[in-house]
Amino acid sequence: MPRRHHRLAGAALCGAVLLTGCANQLPQRSELEERVERKLLDHSLQIDAGSSPVLELPQRRVRIQEQKTFEVTPFEVTRRYQRYTPYQPWRELYEIPLGALAVVAGIGANVLNVPLLGHLPESATRDWISYGFAGLNPLMNVESNGRAQQNLAALDEQQGEPRLEYSSLPWAERPVQVQVGEQTYELTTSRNGVLRLNLLDSPFAEQDLGHIARLQLRAEDPQGQARAEVTLRLSHSLRGRLREAHELIYADLEGDDVTHWVHRVKRLSELGLEEEASELEQSLIELTRNDPELQQELVQALLEDAGRVASDTPRGD
Repeated sequence: MPRRHHRLAGAALCGAVLLTGCANQLPQRSELEERVERKLLDHSLQIDAGSSPVLELPQRRVRIQEQKTFEVTPFEVTRRYQRYTPYQPWRELYEIPLGALAVVAGIGANVLNVPLLGHLPESATRDWISYGFAGLNPLMNVESNGRAQQNLAALDEQQGEPRLEYSSLPWAERPVQVQVGEQTYELTTSRNGVLRLNLLDSPFAEQDLGHIARLQLRAEDPQGQARAEVTLRLSHSLRGRLREAHELIYADLEGDDVTHWVHRVKRLSELGLEEEASELEQSLIELTRNDPELQQELVQALLEDAGRVASDTPRGD
C-alpha cells in the first residue's frame, strides 16, 4: 500500500513538471504607470456676507466658497511580467518534424554564411537553429507570442516629492440654513455660490420680522467635515420699515385706485426700498396692460406725483 502511494505521488510530480516546468520562457515585459495620491488636509467653508454685519436694507447677496487643501504625492509604478509559452504536448506532433527541418536549414545557412562573409541575417544562422532545437525537445514547445501567458514577477514603486494643492470653488446649488427667530428655512445658492437674501420675499414675507433682531446663516457639507456660520443683525430702522413695506407691497392692488397705487410706489422709494418700488411699479404697469386709458393715467400720476418715469410702457402706433 505505501509503495502504491509513492508511485502515485511520483506520477503526479512528473505531471506537474511536464505541464509547468517545461514552459518556454519569453523575455520579460515591463509596464510603467504614473499615479497620484491626494490626501485631504483641510476642508472649510467661507461665508462672505458683506462688509457690514448689520442689515440696513432687506436685500443682501451672500457668497459662499468651499476651500480644500490636499497633499498630492506622485508615484511611478513599474510592473515586470514573466512571460512564457505554456506547454501543450499535442503540439509536439508537428513541432518535432519542423524542428528537424529548422536545424538542418540553420546548419546550412551557417555553412553558406562562410563564403558570404557573414552577410546572412541572424534570423537564418541563429534563430533557425534555436527554433529547431526547441522543436526537437519533446518536453518544450517553441516560443509563441500569440499563446504567451504572463505572471507578475516584480513590482517597483518610486515615490515622488509631495506637494500641496489648493482649491477654492463656489458652494454651487447647495443648501443653506437660515434661522430667523424660532423658524429655520432652507435656501439654495446659485450655480455661482451666491445666496440672494430678500426679507420682503418668500419665505420671510410670511413672518413678522418687527421683533427679530438677527438672523443666522449656516452652511455644512453632507459629510459634516466642513461647516460655517455667520450672523447678520437687523437694524432697528430696517425692522420698522419692513413692517410698513410689507403692507405696501402685499396689500390688494385691485382694491385701490391710481392715487393709492402711486402713493405706495412713492412711499417705498421714500423708505429707501428702491428695488421694491420699481418692482411694484412694473406690477402696476402689467396690471393695466389691457386698459390703455387707465395705464396712461397711472403713468401720468407717477410722473407728476412721484417724479417717476415708468418704463416698459407700450408705445402708440
